[in-house]
Amino acid sequence: MSEVNVNVNVHHLTRVEGHGDITVDVKNGEIVKCEWSVVEAPRFFEAMLRGRPYYEASHVTSRICGICSVGHATASLRATETALGVEISEQTELLRKLLFHGEMIDSHVLHVYMLVAPDFLGVGSVLPLASSHPEVVMRALRIKKLAGDLCAMIAGRHTHPIAMTVGGFTHLPKIKGLLAMRARLVAAREDMDETMALLKTLPWPAFERETEYVSLQKDDEYAFIDGRVATTDGFTYDLADYRKVTNEYMVPQSTAKYAKHNRDSYMVGALARFNNNYDQLHPKAKAAAEELGMAPIVTNSFLNSGAQAIEMVHCIEDAIRLIDELVDRGLQEEPLYEFQGKGGEGVGSCDVPRGILFHNYVIDDDGLIQGANCIIPTNQNHANIQADMEFLVPQILDQPQEKIRHTLEMLVRAYDPCISCSTHLLNVEFV
Repeated sequence: MSEVNVNVNVHHLTRVEGHGDITVDVKNGEIVKCEWSVVEAPRFFEAMLRGRPYYEASHVTSRICGICSVGHATASLRATETALGVEISEQTELLRKLLFHGEMIDSHVLHVYMLVAPDFLGVGSVLPLASSHPEVVMRALRIKKLAGDLCAMIAGRHTHPIAMTVGGFTHLPKIKGLLAMRARLVAAREDMDETMALLKTLPWPAFERETEYVSLQKDDEYAFIDGRVATTDGFTYDLADYRKVTNEYMVPQSTAKYAKHNRDSYMVGALARFNNNYDQLHPKAKAAAEELGMAPIVTNSFLNSGAQAIEMVHCIEDAIRLIDELVDRGLQEEPLYEFQGKGGEGVGSCDVPRGILFHNYVIDDDGLIQGANCIIPTNQNHANIQADMEFLVPQILDQPQEKIRHTLEMLVRAYDPCISCSTHLLNVEFV
């Protein structure tokens, strides 16, 4: 091992959103450098919000991410509603949960099938996968089309939703449309069975590293919207205390902030939710977890993709339940919120596909946003990615360099990073 020399320089990592680099330099068996670098330019969404009226916030912030538009819009609306003291109706809550399931499925199927699966099936991207495994790609497209249609039915469109507003929705789906969507969700169970059958055959890398897992949590449901912040280290916080969890800081190699809580790093995302909230999963999702041999606490970061697939099963089943409840209740037009001339400060949080997301707004008595803070899931994961790399590299130095490079790429991809979204602030000191 003392004679091992390795030089890995990935610039930029593929099959992720945004630009990130992997650098590993080993000389005579000694690790000289092992670094995950974020090289994106900051985007200043928080600055864009200042001085804007409260009702524009969700439309602006939905542009942070083209994959998690609904998640950002929902977190934004919850922050705004908390600041202004707006109580949402049960109908709005149910519709938002249903909409959220659509986005969760849409994002997870993209990652599992089109970004991760090529690594295991011996191809470089989804394009050759369409030739080598056409049935896999067609299944992914069916699921993705279903999820996109679900989002569009409720929000007007998935990317940059237009029907979501403070306190409710500007238009409602039709009962006929909900029933048709229910039938499609039931039919999708077969595709999910095939998804689990596929994932069972994949050679997941052997990797175990204990860390802290952070997510939203509720007593009575698998939490995606609102709740409390919980960690596997036994901490719980109200949403207003989110900064006690995130503790953001800067590192030289990154234009994105890092975060830490009880340890030097923590993980957010599907695996964190699985570890914190397993008991609230739908029985079919628990059965899927058993099929994959997963039970909390899972400490293999590569299995974040497995947790995503399990969540897809949960979301499909819970979406069916929500549609049944909405149909039984009937849909009623509800008055839209009118500003009352009193501002405030509010925090909204959602557990979006890549992990827990926070929006924090200060709104004045004219309804204008005076300050904003958005903490993105991926920037909370950067430190954990770095720690995973540092832990993994010594274990795989006996492998060929190309295998080392590929394994490290797979590790970062497992987090499903949205790198561009994480570069939200850069401090510059002029001297």
